[in-house]
Amino acid sequence: MEVSAQEYAFAVLAFVGTFSAIRVVTTRNVVRGALYLVVSLASVGGVFLVTAAEFVAGVQILIYVGSIVILFLFGLMLTKAPIGRDTLDNQQRGVAAIVGLGVFAGLVLLIQDAFSMDAADRIELQATTAAQVGDSMFRDWVLPFEAVSFLLLAALIGAIVLARKDDAQ
Repeated sequence: MEVSAQEYAFAVLAFVGTFSAIRVVTTRNVVRGALYLVVSLASVGGVFLVTAAEFVAGVQILIYVGSIVILFLFGLMLTKAPIGRDTLDNQQRGVAAIVGLGVFAGLVLLIQDAFSMDAADRIELQATTAAQVGDSMFRDWVLPFEAVSFLLLAALIGAIVLARKDDAQ
């Protein structure tokens, strides 16, 4: 069995993405965690690029790496959030591990249900242009797209309000 260059690139990108995703949740420094998040999201964009989904790869890089992580870093800097090594460590790692395993099990069950191994149930792939994706997104999915953008904005404003320290106290 020969392994193609595309499969090697996929494996390397998947390893880098997995390693950096693990470092996002295990590092104690928030800024380093955000930088690991950049690497993880960029490797996901690379995986999309290797699998010939150039439009999704471009959107992944532009939106997640270019916007959300930068917004996250600006939020950290503007709120003067504690960035030190031990400031975010707490004693709830066991609860977080249980919740994480529960979410992982749920995702595995969901993916197994969505992608059955029967040949009759396989999805037929079709060539799609960026214009078709854009038409579909702004015709059929514009309301959820805008709802998510307002949700992210509300979350950012809420985080700033919660993290802001009053000078009077």
